[in-house]
Amino acid sequence: MIQAIDRAAKVLSSLQGARHLGITELSAELGLPVSTVHGIVKSLQGHGLVAQEPGGSRYLLGPALLKLSNVYLDTLDVRARAMRWTVELARRTGLSTRLGVQLFDEVIVIHHNERPDGSQQMPETGLSIPAHASAMGKVLLAYSPEYTSELLGRTLRSLTGATITDPAQLAMQLTSITEHAIATEEDEAVLGESSVAVPVVDTRGTVIAAVAVVVPTSEWPPESSVLNSLRETARNISRELGASTWPPRAPQPAVVAHSEP
Repeated sequence: MIQAIDRAAKVLSSLQGARHLGITELSAELGLPVSTVHGIVKSLQGHGLVAQEPGGSRYLLGPALLKLSNVYLDTLDVRARAMRWTVELARRTGLSTRLGVQLFDEVIVIHHNERPDGSQQMPETGLSIPAHASAMGKVLLAYSPEYTSELLGRTLRSLTGATITDPAQLAMQLTSITEHAIATEEDEAVLGESSVAVPVVDTRGTVIAAVAVVVPTSEWPPESSVLNSLRETARNISRELGASTWPPRAPQPAVVAHSEP
């Protein structure tokens, strides 16, 4: 790993979530000398990746990141092929839809369709959610056993009182997800909001994304017609990506290497 790039990435990560931090605060958070952090921040600022508060001394994420994120989204074949199907899913169910991919221990929303009822809603494309607190994230974890074994060894963050933070309980859920190819979460990321998700498969039979509908908790559980439409959407997207079968097969358990005595 190249140290300078690693440190710059950590600065950007520290500024996530609309955080505004000064050089001293970043230095304390990253455990790096003030002079080192100052040099990194100024270099990132020169490329538009970090911006300084007008008239202030704190820094925030810069506008160039938006351009880079849009370029990334435009290169995603799964997003391009899924968009018409998720629009139709939102129309048929009357619910908002999400398409997500795994980003380390989070799931990032790469496409979002708002509820077609004309109500004011916040765009969610680019939103990241801890994978263990998201129906989409649970789908992606369930089909990534090697990464999941690492995640289950950590302390799981609680977002609400309903977030599952017990590794054993989460592991049981993930096993059930691969058996039925469907995942749910109830109030685990945001109170009053629940969701159900299913996997999207590529031509190799690999789960590369998850598609979900977002259901107000007051309307939970979703009707069977919603679940059928969700499965049909995932099947159609997967077919466009070259998948020959859906749902995907359950993954093989991760093999743990043992050293010779």
